[in-house]
Amino acid sequence: MADKKTVEFLIRAKKATYAGKGAEAEPSRPQSHDLHYREGEMLYIDSYLGGERFAGEEAVWISGSPYWSMNYAGRVLGAPFSGDFLKEALLRVPCEKPFRGPEEYSEGDYTYTCKAEGSFEWFSGYESISYRGEMIYECYYHGGTIK
Repeated sequence: MADKKTVEFLIRAKKATYAGKGAEAEPSRPQSHDLHYREGEMLYIDSYLGGERFAGEEAVWISGSPYWSMNYAGRVLGAPFSGDFLKEALLRVPCEKPFRGPEEYSEGDYTYTCKAEGSFEWFSGYESISYRGEMIYECYYHGGTIK
């Protein structure tokens, strides 16, 4: 099981970057969107490509060594997709499964669901958003610790 300090750092990093509408850093690859967060020896980077169809990776380094990563790929399936609603859901990342958002979150006509299997060390999952019962977004993710 991951130590509490690392999980808490990861959650703060997620809330300060994409979900929290943090500023983008200099792109690391052509047309990539990169977001960085650092606390002392701990560094988090989220780097993704695309928009309506996207793929990316979140990773954590401790003292310069890679420690954890998560790859993800998703797509918008229909209107009216709301990136702001997705970010609201992702701000609610749970401590017990600090990968994406909570198992379920609803606001108005939007519902976010997220199912994950495994632990911090090795996991996979799927998230989706529906609008008035019709699925309009989906994303697959997987990852774990690096040795």
